[in-house]
Amino acid sequence: MDFTQLGRTGLKVSRVVLGTMNFGPHTGVADAHAIMGAAHEWGINFFDTANGYGRSIYPGRTEEIVGEWFAGGAGRRERTVLATKVYGDMGSDWPNTSRLSALNIRRALDASLQRLQTDYVDLYQFHHVDRATPWEEIWQAIEVAVQQGKILYAGSSNFAGWHIAQAQEAAARRNFNGLVSEQSIYNLIVRDVEREVLPAAREYGLGVIPWSPLQGGLLGGVIRKENAGVRRAEGRAKEALERLRPQIEQYEAFADELGCEPGELALAWLLHQPGVTGPIVGPRTMEQLESAVRAVEVKLDEKALARLDEIFPGYKTAPEDYAW
Repeated sequence: MDFTQLGRTGLKVSRVVLGTMNFGPHTGVADAHAIMGAAHEWGINFFDTANGYGRSIYPGRTEEIVGEWFAGGAGRRERTVLATKVYGDMGSDWPNTSRLSALNIRRALDASLQRLQTDYVDLYQFHHVDRATPWEEIWQAIEVAVQQGKILYAGSSNFAGWHIAQAQEAAARRNFNGLVSEQSIYNLIVRDVEREVLPAAREYGLGVIPWSPLQGGLLGGVIRKENAGVRRAEGRAKEALERLRPQIEQYEAFADELGCEPGELALAWLLHQPGVTGPIVGPRTMEQLESAVRAVEVKLDEKALARLDEIFPGYKTAPEDYAW
């Protein structure tokens, strides 16, 4: 496994991030624990979760599953860079039980620590921007948590470029470190962040952690699986497949030409993008995790990268993308 530093920090993390969103609703406890153990064996030290994951069972169930694995000891927690998130409601209709008020940050963090069976989180991420809470309040709450030793770093998720700038300028006024990472949807099909989010992240020294790197399976060999009768797209995925079928056919053919699996190619492409720390992979099975690990070894030259840009065109940095 390759490692890199998370943004401008000195923290070293694996270039594949283990996403846990499937743990509980789609992956049973025993299999989830086995996947986390295998991740460590393959050198993955960066685990990502959120306080709301497991919602179809109950919010927080996924953090509990991760915490139960940590409770097994043997250095599991010590070898893990642990990231979780705060923002969404946790099943209560009472006020102050969601978003980024100082009160909810304090309560939600303590609840996450209890479920995760740890006394600190390495990376505490804002799952969404909270337009109703001033940054002075948010940063004051985070500073207190840092002073208490409950978190080490703060990150964002689903922020626009100007939200990152706003957060960092507010932190700078307080002589605080601010955000060190941004977690955004980013893949060969969905490349909107190239206009402003990626440039803002690079300017402020944030590591970028792409989620949905296979765009719901569309970049994971969906046509090949469909032809083999293994899997058929349904709902919105089916609509997207029909719209993108010519491009995905070209993409899967190019993966065959390179001698790698489509899903591995999609992850490898992200690993070649400037500023990307590592994509989040959310395996339901051990085989999916093993495939993600292999992607680190896929090297793409300029010709291959140009071909992928031909199939799935991206964006220039704003304003040049739409102006001179």
